[in-house]
Amino acid sequence: MRRKAAEIDDGPKKQTLYTIKLDSAKLDRVRDICDGRMWEPYDVAYARFAFKGPKVNIVGYESGKLVVQGKETEDFILNTLEPEVTGEAVFGYDEVLHPDWYEAHAGLDESGKGDFFGPVVSACVIAGPDEIREWTKAGIRDSKTITDRKILDLDRLIRDTRKAVVKTVFCGMHRYNDLMGKPRANLNKLLAWQHAKALEQALGARKVPWGMLDQFSRKDLVSGYFSTPEFELRMRTKAEDDPVVAAASVVARAEFVRQMGRLSVQLGEKLVKGAGPKVVEQAASIVEKLGAPALRDFGKLHFRTAYEVVSAAGKLDDLPLPKPKERVPFRR
Repeated sequence: MRRKAAEIDDGPKKQTLYTIKLDSAKLDRVRDICDGRMWEPYDVAYARFAFKGPKVNIVGYESGKLVVQGKETEDFILNTLEPEVTGEAVFGYDEVLHPDWYEAHAGLDESGKGDFFGPVVSACVIAGPDEIREWTKAGIRDSKTITDRKILDLDRLIRDTRKAVVKTVFCGMHRYNDLMGKPRANLNKLLAWQHAKALEQALGARKVPWGMLDQFSRKDLVSGYFSTPEFELRMRTKAEDDPVVAAASVVARAEFVRQMGRLSVQLGEKLVKGAGPKVVEQAASIVEKLGAPALRDFGKLHFRTAYEVVSAAGKLDDLPLPKPKERVPFRR
């Protein structure tokens, strides 16, 4: 019987997923390059453009994020994006430019805060240099640009990574609405408490000297619920550039997706994400079919959407909700 030939090690695995923030002019430059190469355009939600090239897909979002994906990701970055668009050679130099990203530390993020349906999930991830390098190669990044199917795959990869610690904290819908229905309730304070609990649980499993949190309020609220002299909590905006915070973003979003799936099964139809017109329509349908009190099983009752839907149905006696403050018109 012939033996199977040994696999040849071709060296480090090439990166197949990359994201970068560009200004509008540079984003348009990428679009012009792809268009000039006669690459095939296709539609992607919230994208300014999307092209399919030879073994690489390019998507530019209105937010300014550019996503490069495929076997030729590195080739596009090194031979097109950096020399022709950004003018900076930074790919592959993260450990030189951001050495703190590759230190053992904690990352925290949340998901569901802006969605009417479903919980607000806090996640804490702790990782060291080896785990972080593995995740960077796998393309783990801020969860906002990743599909639900992909987010669950990346969540599994993170959770299966040896030595990585993953903790999530969230309140069920009834508990959430009870807490947010109290006088002087504040979502940022509830979120800070959840972050503190997730961090405390994670540090109980693996000690690290510091952690990074995306700054969601002007004050450091988290330290009010958890503080220890052996640990430094750092906060800044756009913290998801840190790969461990990006991993926490993925974990939080994946748990939110799972919880939305469970609530959808409970309802008997798929719940809509976000807080747009389709969400309002679905909330009104729930009130009509199941009664106003059923809304507390699925939605965040402190959202303006809840009051407007219940009020429009004439059901405030069944589900008393405080009238929200008048919207202040935006002034330049």
